[in-house]
Amino acid sequence: MEIQFCGAARNVTGSQHLLRIGDKKILLDCGLYQGRRKDTYDKNKNFMYDPADVDVMLLSHAHIDHCGNIPNLVKHGFGGSIYTTSATVDLCQILLRDSAYLQQKDIEWVNKKREKNDKELIEPLYTIDDVEESLQHFVGIQYSRPFEVIPGVKATFYDAGHILGSAGILLEIEENGKTIRLGYSGDIGREDMPILKDPNILRDLDVLIMESTYGDRLHSQVEEVEEELASVVRETIETGGKIIIPAFAVGRTQLLVYLLHKLFDQNRIPVIPIFVDSPMAVAATHVFRAHPECFDRETYDVFLNNHYDPFGFHRLKYVSKVDESKELNDLKEPHIIISASGMAEGGRILHHLRNNISNPNNLVLFVGYAAEHTLARRIMDGDETVRIFGFEHTVKCKVRTMDYFSGHADQKGLLEYVKYSDRSRLKNIFLVHGEESQSLPLREKIIKKGYTSVQYPVPGEKIEI
Repeated sequence: MEIQFCGAARNVTGSQHLLRIGDKKILLDCGLYQGRRKDTYDKNKNFMYDPADVDVMLLSHAHIDHCGNIPNLVKHGFGGSIYTTSATVDLCQILLRDSAYLQQKDIEWVNKKREKNDKELIEPLYTIDDVEESLQHFVGIQYSRPFEVIPGVKATFYDAGHILGSAGILLEIEENGKTIRLGYSGDIGREDMPILKDPNILRDLDVLIMESTYGDRLHSQVEEVEEELASVVRETIETGGKIIIPAFAVGRTQLLVYLLHKLFDQNRIPVIPIFVDSPMAVAATHVFRAHPECFDRETYDVFLNNHYDPFGFHRLKYVSKVDESKELNDLKEPHIIISASGMAEGGRILHHLRNNISNPNNLVLFVGYAAEHTLARRIMDGDETVRIFGFEHTVKCKVRTMDYFSGHADQKGLLEYVKYSDRSRLKNIFLVHGEESQSLPLREKIIKKGYTSVQYPVPGEKIEI
């Protein structure tokens, strides 16, 4: 058996890991790499393997850095089944169509510049027709139900608690009369988070491919964060400012709405308009409502059992139409806008940042991780000027980052995940989905726990098990 790390190796986006078992190939995730435009197009267009040679794919969850390159995979010859959870199938219907639309618009903008400079025009990675074709390959599977992937290999999805439908994937591989248990963590969620159940940890493993996004830090506690969120809302309103929140349409947006609903009901924040300006977030929220089997006990106790909608209340408005989105620019009174994308690399959030980033009364609130070279990361890192739609804008607004809202486990949660596999058995740990500053401190911690082989593979590296 061989593992090739084709994406999210020594970085945080573009998850893609290829297993070769005998003469069969199993692909774990096929996400989009996100970063500098000049790097992303070529990295996403070209694969380190022939997609037509891949027999089957397993998808951990619907975030675009894990699923976003599937239409391109199918376009280049992949013809097998894509197994994932039922909720992830529903979310991918939305996210992949939206991804095709955003790519088309982005390429149109790029080609205008290339045409002016007499450069060859380029095509989008894939079109909406490619998305529709790829969706025919999806097969929904329930949690905790083993199924045969290829002869001699069974897979089981376990709830990862990261976003709706997210899964850790257990592969049980029959080899030379014994069973090898290989775990792929996907993105690991956190305990005691609102809405979703706690992660169901993969255990008793021989091999573990594990994310390490927050391997260098600890998250704040929920009680502290609720008050911190209430405080920043009150402070910004007192100065007459607006709050702009770049947030992933799936997971982060619903969590924010849930907490703002709770704070509003408890009279901890004033009555102000709150807008979710993202057609994809609107559609994704409908999918959340359709999958209450993924919700935790608190969501039932506080909302569902009392016939309350956790994702809707009277001061909240979901915005789908373009004209309604543009009208938000004319609002003078304090309000909150939650808009995608979370890394500010596309979508309506760019318009809101362009219109509000230079006002010192306003607040841009980041509620999750942003990869290197993305617009969100540059603002987080304190760049005084940033380029939006080709023009420089001075950053005069207040900038705040609240790590609590991340759906990723922190260092403590990641170490907890590993401990459910005995040191004498778990002989191969591979850390992915993390930059060096995050993964290497975690690697040292795991080694100190007595695990002897903890590797941080480079892109394209092949390792035989």
